[in-house]
Amino acid sequence: MKTPATLRADAEAQAARFPDLLARAEHLAGAVLLGAHGRRRAGVGDDFWQYRPAQAGDSRRRIDYRRSAMGDQEFVREREWQIAQSVMLWVDQGASMRFSSDVKLPQKIDRARLLGLAVAIMLQRGGERVGLTGTALPPRSGRPQILRLAEMFCKDDPADYAPPEHRAMVPHARALFISDFMGDLEGVTLALTKAADRGVRGVLCHLLDPSEEAFPFSGRTIFQSIGGTLSHETLKASDLKSRYLERLAERKSELQRLCALTGWHYGVHHTNASAQSALLWLYSALDTRAGMAA
Repeated sequence: MKTPATLRADAEAQAARFPDLLARAEHLAGAVLLGAHGRRRAGVGDDFWQYRPAQAGDSRRRIDYRRSAMGDQEFVREREWQIAQSVMLWVDQGASMRFSSDVKLPQKIDRARLLGLAVAIMLQRGGERVGLTGTALPPRSGRPQILRLAEMFCKDDPADYAPPEHRAMVPHARALFISDFMGDLEGVTLALTKAADRGVRGVLCHLLDPSEEAFPFSGRTIFQSIGGTLSHETLKASDLKSRYLERLAERKSELQRLCALTGWHYGVHHTNASAQSALLWLYSALDTRAGMAA
């Protein structure tokens, strides 16, 4: 059991990460922000979209007399259709995510938090409501929601492998799951199935350290989970490489199959790759103008 002193130390450590994460996410989002993403079609909204010639049945109140005075034809001023979409995030905060094979590389959890918060900032700036899966932080709009998300993302989960939260899925919303998906896939299957039942479509971002793809181990090696609950020692780690890579390929294939069945996107991102490129792909995959392609 944690003492008041250790609880305070943990709280101070989390508080120290909070402003740094927020600043980096805002910088990343600002570097790739594609602009507000309204739906390019006529409807109810605040932003001007286009002028079109007046047609029979148009109300006289819709005529833009300043534009019409420039010629002999009357024009209607149309606004862009903008209806806020709810987007729910799940960023795996389990212990397995606190791994990096090199001091020059970020931990998986650091990259996951950065991408999750940057996506939230971009969506919020586009007028969308963003929150977490589950009941802790329902989708809302506005700057205070981004601050709440940043605070929530700075809390570690002590479990080695944290399953996705599947409760309180908002019907017909969008969702983003970011994880290494190293744990039991039963939780992932349950979450995607429940999401599909409620018309929720989204993106699975499979985030891996490059060493988890290459398995560059040989000789005597001790493999241990970050949480310390699992351990395996071998004298010839290279003998495990082919079996490990086969299992990893099977896992990727199963995740792709689940996404195909439920209408989700699947993508792999490595921590040695550009966070900016990953953010562009995630934002595009979640873009509700284009919908979720099969």
